[in-house]
Amino acid sequence: MKLFDPIRLRGLSLANRIVVSPMCQYSAVDGRATDWHLVHWAQMMMSGAAMFTIEATAVTAEGRISPEDLGLYDDACEEVVTRNLARARAQCPPIVVAMQLAHAGRKASSRPPWDGGTLILPADGGWTPVAPSAVPHAEHEPPPIALDDAGLARIRDAFVEAARRAQRAGIDALELHMAHGYLMHEFLSPIANRRTDRYGGDFESRIRFPLEVFDAVRAVWPDDRPLGVRLSCTDWVEGGWTLEQSVEFSARLVAHGADWIDASSGGVSPAQAIPLGPGYQVAFAGAIRRATGATTIAVGLVTDPEQAQTILAAGDADMIAMARAFLWDPRWAWHAAATLGASVVAPKQYFRGAPRRASSVFTEAKPSALRGAREG
Repeated sequence: MKLFDPIRLRGLSLANRIVVSPMCQYSAVDGRATDWHLVHWAQMMMSGAAMFTIEATAVTAEGRISPEDLGLYDDACEEVVTRNLARARAQCPPIVVAMQLAHAGRKASSRPPWDGGTLILPADGGWTPVAPSAVPHAEHEPPPIALDDAGLARIRDAFVEAARRAQRAGIDALELHMAHGYLMHEFLSPIANRRTDRYGGDFESRIRFPLEVFDAVRAVWPDDRPLGVRLSCTDWVEGGWTLEQSVEFSARLVAHGADWIDASSGGVSPAQAIPLGPGYQVAFAGAIRRATGATTIAVGLVTDPEQAQTILAAGDADMIAMARAFLWDPRWAWHAAATLGASVVAPKQYFRGAPRRASSVFTEAKPSALRGAREG
């Protein structure tokens, strides 16, 4: 398995194994995408990656991480996503466009990272977050509101409605965000989930609501379009969610129709102790892939083409996803193709930019491939 080998996900044909991870831009207005998103999306859609994932997109207004988060919870949000995506696609080579649907749970109503990322209180223009239990993310914060049955049903329905909106907007694939301390992860982790009803307590109870949400989305999402899940495979905190539980939950997700597991980690507690280093999360993708047969995506400080190729060759993952690497170098896939002797589809207007040693790195999209991610 090599970085530039094709892969198929349901009805989608991906030209290579490179994925642009969802990256919050904190640049929306009332949940609506802006011209910043148009520029960002187009830049990433010309990257040479096989799939670009639109940032964590809130399914309700209260589910936004920050007031500036992208949303897909009303007609105005849907209209501008549809318009911007169509405009970007008209100028870019064919690429699979995915979207990550999310609810921030108790980590909602926060400032953007460049403003400290701290909780915004209602008196300061924020709102009171909701969560599985009335347990704050940080000790100094006020508690969130514990969701009752009506609240759970409302959020489950919001994921379903957002999936329907994504389909109408032309999104090719969806990823449900069950990582990084946000709502679905909060249900999974005993650190955040202290419920005593059918949605809390033992493993089976804690996975119940995330699995219900997955099933509800899968039921309305077209059968030929893939649906994946991003997991935090460990909380990095004693007594929290573990890799062993992630393996078991991944097996359930695959049985319910999940098309990939995007294997990340952490985010549910400030007490986490993460041993950062190159490829520090790759072993999670490998463990899940070998134990369950799931298609997995490796993430986490993968920055070098040879490193990515080695991960795939070792069978630790089926795809490689990067976020910060593409922010730093939006042409990462072009340079990787030149390094590994492969080629990428790129705009013909940029063909002359390739250095002499990499003159064969670019190929032009075939007319039949335009907008044809689902037709290959």
